[in-house]
Amino acid sequence: MNKKFKKIELLAPAGNLEKMKTAFAFGADAVYLGIPDFSLRVRINDFTLSKIKEATQYAHKVNPSTGLRTGKVYVTVNIFAHNEHFKKLPSYIKKLKEIGVDGLIISDPGVMSEVKKLWPKARIHLSTQANCTNATAVKFWQKQGVSRIILARELSLSEIKEIKSQVPKLELECFIHGALCMSYSGRCFLSKFFNDRNANLGDCSQPCRWKYTRMARKKMNGTNASEFIKAKPHEEILELVEDTSGSYILNSKDLCLINRLPEIMHSGVSSFKIEGRAKSVYYLANVVGAYRRAIDIVLENKGKQTTSVKKELNFLYKELEEKLYHRGYTEGFMFNQGKEAQNLANSHNLPKWEFCGQVESPAYAKALVGKQKSIKLKVGSQSSKVNGQLSVRVHNTMKVGDRIEIVRPDYDIIKMKVKNMINIKTNKEIKEAHGGGSGDVVALEINEDVPEYSVIRRRVT
Repeated sequence: MNKKFKKIELLAPAGNLEKMKTAFAFGADAVYLGIPDFSLRVRINDFTLSKIKEATQYAHKVNPSTGLRTGKVYVTVNIFAHNEHFKKLPSYIKKLKEIGVDGLIISDPGVMSEVKKLWPKARIHLSTQANCTNATAVKFWQKQGVSRIILARELSLSEIKEIKSQVPKLELECFIHGALCMSYSGRCFLSKFFNDRNANLGDCSQPCRWKYTRMARKKMNGTNASEFIKAKPHEEILELVEDTSGSYILNSKDLCLINRLPEIMHSGVSSFKIEGRAKSVYYLANVVGAYRRAIDIVLENKGKQTTSVKKELNFLYKELEEKLYHRGYTEGFMFNQGKEAQNLANSHNLPKWEFCGQVESPAYAKALVGKQKSIKLKVGSQSSKVNGQLSVRVHNTMKVGDRIEIVRPDYDIIKMKVKNMINIKTNKEIKEAHGGGSGDVVALEINEDVPEYSVIRRRVT
C-alpha cells in the first residue's frame, strides 16, 4: 500500500445520532455535526450538547480487535455570526472542550478568535464558506493556527495540487459528493430575500431548487420590460429571462467524483468530504459505503488506474446514479470548471429504487418482543436475527413479493425477493408493512448474516 494514501480520511455528515452510527457502520473515518444555533443546518438537525457528548463517546469507543477508536467527531461552528451569537458562544465552546470533540469547523474570524482564547489547543478546520481559493490565503490561515483548510468547491485539481505543494504539512479537505450551491462556496442571499430565512445562518429554503415561470408584464417599476419570471408558489417577481432549455435556471446538479478518486488521491488531499446532513440513513449507507469501497480499491491497487479499478469505480457510480434520489451528477469545478453543472430539466432525478428499511439491533427487537417466548433472538451476534430471520424497521412501504436489495457495509449487496414477513411486536404474519411515525418492525427470512445499520431498498418501477 502506498504510504502517501494511508491517512486519507472519509468524512461523512451526521444530522442525528442514528445517521452518525450508520455512517461509521459503513466505513466513515469521521463525521461532522453541529447544533442549530451555530451550524449551517438549522432544520432537520436534532443535535444538542448532550447528544454531541453521546456522539463523541460513541466515536471514541475503542475496538478491542484493532485497538483503534471508532472515529472522530468534528463540530460545525460555521455560521456568519452576528453580535447576538457571541452571548452564547463562550459557554458552548467550553462545553465542547469538556466533551473532547476532535475539531471545530469555523468560517468567521471573530468566532475563531473566541475559540483560540477559550480553547487554545482546539483543532480548527476552516469552513468552505471562508472561500479559500489560493495558496496565499491558505498560508494566512495557517499562521492563524488553522489545522485544516476545507477548500472552496470552485477549485480545479491542478490548483489544489499547487496549493498542497506550497503548504505540504497542512491538511487539506475537499468535497467529493453531494449537493452544490449555485452561489460562490454557499454564500447565498436569495433565501433571506424571498422569505427571510438566512442561508448563512443555516436556514436556507433553497430557492435555487424552485421552478420559475416566465410571465409577461407591460410595466414594472416604471419600465417597459416585457418578460420577468416568478417563483412558484412565492409571489416575488425577478427581472430575469430564461431560454428554451427549461425553467430550473438556478438548479445545480449534484457533485459525484467517485470515478476520479485515483487522480484526487494523488493530489495530497487529507480528507474526502461527503455533503448531506439533512439526507436520510439510506443516502448515508449507500454513499459512504460506495466511497469506502472505492477508496479501499484504489489503495489496494496503489493508486494505479487499472482496467479492473476503472470497472469497479464505474459500477459504484452507476449504483449511486440509478438507486439514489439526486439532481443529476456533475464533476463540478474540479475537472471541468463548472461546465454542464446546471440541471435545467427538473429539480431531481427519480430512481427506480426506494429506501424501505434499516436493520435493527437484536437488543431492540428483543425489547419489542418482551416476554413472548415464541420468538427467540440471537442477542449478541453481529446480525439481527429472529429465529433465522432479520429484524428490520420499515421506512416507506414493503410488501411480500417485492424485489429488494440489502446493502451491507463495504457496499456488499444481497439481492432477494420478500417471501414472507412477521410483525415482531404482534408475532403475526403480514403481507404489507409501512413506515412513517414509529414504523413497523418486521422479521424477514434470510440465511446470511446482515450487520446492524444495513439498509434495504425495493424496486418500484
